Amino acid sequence: MSLRSPAPPTAVVGLSVAAALALLVLGAMAMAISPVFVRQSEVGSFASAFWRVALALPLLLAWALATRGSATEPLWAGLRRPAILLSGLFFSGDLIFWHLAIAHTTIASATFLACLAPLWVALLSRFTIGEAVTRRTMIGLGICVPGAGLLILHSAGDGSGQWLGDLYGVLTSFFFGLYFLTVRSARKDLGAGATTFLSTLITTVILFAAAAIAAEGFLPPTASGAYNLLALGLVSHAGGQGLLTVALGVLSASFSSLVIFVEAVAAGLFGWLFAGEALVPLQLAGGALILFGVWVARPRAAPVA
Repeated sequence: MSLRSPAPPTAVVGLSVAAALALLVLGAMAMAISPVFVRQSEVGSFASAFWRVALALPLLLAWALATRGSATEPLWAGLRRPAILLSGLFFSGDLIFWHLAIAHTTIASATFLACLAPLWVALLSRFTIGEAVTRRTMIGLGICVPGAGLLILHSAGDGSGQWLGDLYGVLTSFFFGLYFLTVRSARKDLGAGATTFLSTLITTVILFAAAAIAAEGFLPPTASGAYNLLALGLVSHAGGQGLLTVALGVLSASFSSLVIFVEAVAAGLFGWLFAGEALVPLQLAGGALILFGVWVARPRAAPVA
């Protein structure tokens, strides 16, 4: 699979590396709070995944139209781009296998395996999008992985995951890694708003089919559930994925994928703040190790123009 694009990026002029990094961290925090909204959504897991993307579509469409500038081709023409089609497919796979993983193995194991997405990005980046992985990023990745182990696997208890659930967790990381690569490729010559909207549109169609097949509770019975689904769509997807897509117009896919480790740190913080989940010293050490790894890997390159 090759997604190399010869066209220069057009939508990131004026955005510095430091600004892109700040947006990446904000996006990670927006995505990290999603479990809080999912737990209170009062619908099935596949239904919540569908509503996450579907409810974000109106805002993403407005963003895409507002930032098109002097683009000559229709917005919908972007659906013909392989990178857009694949990004929507891969994000669907990420969410589907994530929900299957947490249903068939321990949440800690599923989360840790999902955190392996940056490894796939590092392995495939050069061959799929022609983007080399820097030595600094590899060192940061090597620091983040054991940090994630301390942060997440400490909560595994004495339960043991099933091999099928662990396989689903690995597939989750694989699809999320491919999502980073395809979005990075799409951002070489397409704006962040159009990329996020069109990719989300494809994901919505696929997840609607998945939710229908799963036959779970589809509509929240209370207003509280509906508000949490709306927050899931606007904050975690439109906000989180949107900011990630903006950052991918400047930052490499391999570095940007480290956001999943930052997301794990933020998820632990939100679990402590909103769900009363205590953080033990080993988890705090793991979080500190992750932040140090990201700091080591941070890019020093000049802004993309």
